[in-house]
Amino acid sequence: MRQYFSWAGWLGAIAVGALAVVILGLPATSPAQSSGTELLWYGQSAFKLTTPTGKVLLIDPWLQNPLNTNGDADLANLTEADLILITHGHGDHVGNAFEIAEKTQAKLVSTADLGKALIEAGYPEDLVGRDTQGNFGGELTLLEGEVKVAFIPAVHSSAIGTDGNPAAYAGNPGGFLITVENGPVIYHTGDTDLFSDISLVSQFRPVDIMLTCIGDQFTMGPVRAAEAVKRVNPKTAVPMHYGVFTLTGTPAEFEAALDDLDVPTEYKLMSVGEPVAL
Repeated sequence: MRQYFSWAGWLGAIAVGALAVVILGLPATSPAQSSGTELLWYGQSAFKLTTPTGKVLLIDPWLQNPLNTNGDADLANLTEADLILITHGHGDHVGNAFEIAEKTQAKLVSTADLGKALIEAGYPEDLVGRDTQGNFGGELTLLEGEVKVAFIPAVHSSAIGTDGNPAAYAGNPGGFLITVENGPVIYHTGDTDLFSDISLVSQFRPVDIMLTCIGDQFTMGPVRAAEAVKRVNPKTAVPMHYGVFTLTGTPAEFEAALDDLDVPTEYKLMSVGEPVAL
């Protein structure tokens, strides 16, 4: 049975923990405790991740997507960012990255092929360095060790088209496994279908939060996304990449599919523009 947060269970856990302190002399700890990490969803696949020390990571930063009614203001007010992570070259994932990079001087984290393609499309070349570029199977240690970013494959496509020019090859698509020191491990799937090796994502590092596409038509839909969650087995699953363009997959269908598969994962539906403390 899928897990939901329960105040009764939380209070019960405190009582059990207190009893353990009295009887066994164990140190008291809170079962529900924020790491100081914050996650904000802008809609589609765009997220802002703030670390415990205040570092800002933007993932697929299409702030002005149709789901975000405050997109113009969000973009205007965003003056600080440390890293911009882009999963692949499609416009709904590159989004406002060029403008944000110029404003904030945030470095680009992407596969090397995508980085080269973005430079050719006008991305600031001085912000695309070897220290923040990688490829699948590799992992970067960034921001003085506070964040690790591993490159995860995806089953999709990747190309960049600008100013009416034909789409240019932009490397293979992917996702990111982001590990925050003293914080959560977050798997952002990017755009993908279900694939068998997704089961390996959590083999080397358990996943706390899985941000998964569910929109169907151009990515896996709710049923296949639920199977992906089952294989990754994160603590929490958050749907994304739905409700824009002609995408038909819905959060309700995704939640129902998780129930049908009896996935032991907490389901979390995020609201656009509302930060969540992790």
